[in-house]
Amino acid sequence: MLGQEEKKWAEEILEHVAEKMETVMERCKYKIPYKAVKGVFDDRSGDDKICWWTNGFWGGTMWQMYQLTGKEEYRKQAEWVEEKLDKVLMNAEGLDHDNGFKWLPTSVANYRKTGSAASRNRALLAANNMAGRYNPVGRFIRAWNDWDEDDHRGWAIIDCMMNLPLLYWAYEETKDPRFCQIATAHADTVIDAFIRGDGSVCHIVGFDPETGERLRSYAGQGYARGSSWTRGQSWAVYGFALSYIHTKEQKYLDAAKRVANYFLANLPDSGLVLLDFRQPEDCEWEDSIAAAVTACGLIEIARCCEGRDKKVYLGAAMKMLRTLAEQRCSWDAKVDYFLENCSVAYHCDEIELPIVYGDYYFIEALMKLADKELFIW
Repeated sequence: MLGQEEKKWAEEILEHVAEKMETVMERCKYKIPYKAVKGVFDDRSGDDKICWWTNGFWGGTMWQMYQLTGKEEYRKQAEWVEEKLDKVLMNAEGLDHDNGFKWLPTSVANYRKTGSAASRNRALLAANNMAGRYNPVGRFIRAWNDWDEDDHRGWAIIDCMMNLPLLYWAYEETKDPRFCQIATAHADTVIDAFIRGDGSVCHIVGFDPETGERLRSYAGQGYARGSSWTRGQSWAVYGFALSYIHTKEQKYLDAAKRVANYFLANLPDSGLVLLDFRQPEDCEWEDSIAAAVTACGLIEIARCCEGRDKKVYLGAAMKMLRTLAEQRCSWDAKVDYFLENCSVAYHCDEIELPIVYGDYYFIEALMKLADKELFIW
């Protein structure tokens, strides 16, 4: 059980979320947003952008709001997003390691909430496709497809830790051990090949796809090779916590704590999370998404702990969430977003802007604290 003080605070913030979201939802009907420009969410529901990796998060937000309020319009919007994603299921290039991000917040959420047979079918199709990306020699799930001139045959990324729950769900649903075997094999490889001695993680690791040999790491979306991209840290914290929840294997909880301890050791006193913990000292770029995702992971770790550890992890999650709510959240109903200062990558033009999955994880963290979450992972 989490603390009553934290629950009361989250319930109060969720009241503000619900008040604003009702207006935002009406304004964003029949959209699949990614980012906001001048306060207005864009739309990636068209055929040219429907395969974008974040396209499940708006549906997930709608399901969490339906869970919170019971209002049917949220369910209808979530189901509309899910149906739009059917085009991705028929597009080989649109299916990749991020199948979990697309169909956990949509089809799995729908199935958990309503028992929809169609949603179950969609999620199983996505899980089977994701399982097919497994490299049995290297024991990793391959990232991306071969776009342009890049060869990703041996690439794996830390983000995939958050996609593994699609495979855990498929195992729980079908009892086919392949799904769990692939998920845990990939998680084991991440422990061995991604987590550094100090608890920081690599974003991308390249393996020889023919032999499985670890070749090198890549900078990815962080500042440089060997740096510490904070959202990568957050994917590991939450992802390993989820692997522990599904398997009860202690090594995954230990890995989650190890990365979390590194994160907290580098968290500024302000509670505002940098884009990369090893970016130049004169750079103050932030990533609010990393704060929200890490808070979700810390809450789950706290649920698995007692005594001092529980207090430390829950306290850190609360510190980041309070900071977001008070300093990096817009409560103005005239704009479509909540979280500000979300960043895509260090070497990217899209620095410190509103991005839809920042809002999703912020709301999910609040729902956890209030004990009202629709668990989708």
